[in-house]
Amino acid sequence: QVHLVESGGGLVQAGGSLRLACAASGRTFSNYAMAWFRQAPGKEREFVAAITRSGGSTWYVDSVKGRFTISRDNFMSAGYLQMNSLKPEDTAIYFCAAGGGPFVRSASYRASMSYTDWGQGTQVTVSS
Repeated sequence: QVHLVESGGGLVQAGGSLRLACAASGRTFSNYAMAWFRQAPGKEREFVAAITRSGGSTWYVDSVKGRFTISRDNFMSAGYLQMNSLKPEDTAIYFCAAGGGPFVRSASYRASMSYTDWGQGTQVTVSS
């Protein structure tokens, strides 16, 4: 099991930026793919971005492409989500997740059921 703790959330004006961090402990972080999901009030949890174990491949939901960047530092056992040009519709609780796989298809990286370990979440609020 990987223990995950998110940080970096907060209140920002539209057009601003935030960088979320996900600190991992427990098992070897480099053995796990990582993703970010978010859940807005009254809505279901949705996929935001994912990255492979090595960091060589990434995926994004269409609504954040070109604005968000997922990355990881396996030496530091940490993952990141750089969020630029934030919009009010990005307001949500953001969760990082880790999964050991197997990820048999690229679509698997977008599915919440592929991830076994989850953080508690960090609130991101974007004001208009």
